[in-house]
Amino acid sequence: MDRRDLLKSAGVVVGGALVGGASSGQAEARSVGFRVMTAATGVAARTDRRPVAGGVHDPRTGTTFISWGGTNEDSYVQALTNGVWSAPLKIIDGRGDSHNYPTMVQADDGHLVVVVGMHNGETVVARSSRPHTIDGGWDVRVVAEGAAASYPMPFKAANGHLFVFFRETTRTLVPGTPPDTRPILYMRSTDHGVTWQSSKQLTGLPYALGSTDRPDNLNEIYLGQLRHQRHPERVHLVWTLAGGGPAQHRHDYYHKDIHYAWFDPNTLAFHAADGTDLGPQLTDDEMEGPCKVAVTPLERPGDVVSPDYIQLVGWLQNGRPFVVWFTRDASLGFHVYSSVWTPRGWRSDEVATGLRAREMEPIGPNTWRVYTTVDGQSGIATHRLGHGRRWEPETVIPTPKPVARIELITAFRDPARILATGASSAREVTVADGDVYVAGLDRH
Repeated sequence: MDRRDLLKSAGVVVGGALVGGASSGQAEARSVGFRVMTAATGVAARTDRRPVAGGVHDPRTGTTFISWGGTNEDSYVQALTNGVWSAPLKIIDGRGDSHNYPTMVQADDGHLVVVVGMHNGETVVARSSRPHTIDGGWDVRVVAEGAAASYPMPFKAANGHLFVFFRETTRTLVPGTPPDTRPILYMRSTDHGVTWQSSKQLTGLPYALGSTDRPDNLNEIYLGQLRHQRHPERVHLVWTLAGGGPAQHRHDYYHKDIHYAWFDPNTLAFHAADGTDLGPQLTDDEMEGPCKVAVTPLERPGDVVSPDYIQLVGWLQNGRPFVVWFTRDASLGFHVYSSVWTPRGWRSDEVATGLRAREMEPIGPNTWRVYTTVDGQSGIATHRLGHGRRWEPETVIPTPKPVARIELITAFRDPARILATGASSAREVTVADGDVYVAGLDRH
């Protein structure tokens, strides 16, 4: 049975790869030219960063701020003002772990807030001492409400409240808990990142999204991405399951399935794609029911039909969500799928091969630009995805060296639209020789 048969038997409807379909809707001008700036050279380390909250644009000062991981995955920030980059400023010690990457939001009072989950340990929050600038020192402290955290995903709600979703490694708090029990929680600040409350305190529930007693032990959640939508306000989430499988408790041994839900930061309730209110906690019943996007076989990460750690999420003009996810085939490369919610349920199509889908952004009512890379090659290829189904190559953004991670800059202003962290030449975070790029449309 080949890869397509496996996916079909698992419940994924697979269409043909689409390379020439035209996107519909009034998208950005078809003539696309990107400008690339090098913010820092030979300083980026290997990172496991997710495509969330790499930087922000401050409309009051016209300054773009970015964050990235250097040697030992220490957290650095930089500012772009009037076309000039500041020197990198170290604000948090990364402790030599590639998971300890920085994420950045800007509070309504103008202060910058950088969040790091210390991989199964504490959450560290750094808040700039002055608004609208990285200068003047930072207040760095451990936030107890983010205990045992990994993979922070912050966003700012429309009312100014700051949220950080993260994964809890429960055995850090409760010794003896199986190593593959790792649900999703969040914490919230209503005072611009000064104090925080955990989802446990806000809802009285032990976790926000996950499970603890699946017979296949897939109680680990790998949240691929969250994306905040302002009108109507909702936070779109996409994830896959991991764990030891039915015969063992083992961290990240198997991956399986793609799931989706959206979160209302005002009511703290989750919702299915059809709008069904699922309450303040998503459990295994919801994940196996209304949140299920695609079923994949129980396989090891990197297998031809196993979902990757990163997935992307977006929405169409009619409000229907879609997710972009990919699998890795050791011999044939990557296979990229797009799954769209329809009145008949989720429909999944294979739209591309050989690419890693790194990030995407809306550029029209039903058209999104997807940023992709090829392992070991420099440059970023962009593609247009229309209605979540029609894949069309767009352009190539040249970079001097290969790129490892891409994040859309919040409230960006061209030419600082995306942050692209260069790939390090080694897996160890003690080697930091990747570049840090910022790219956007060249308006000149």
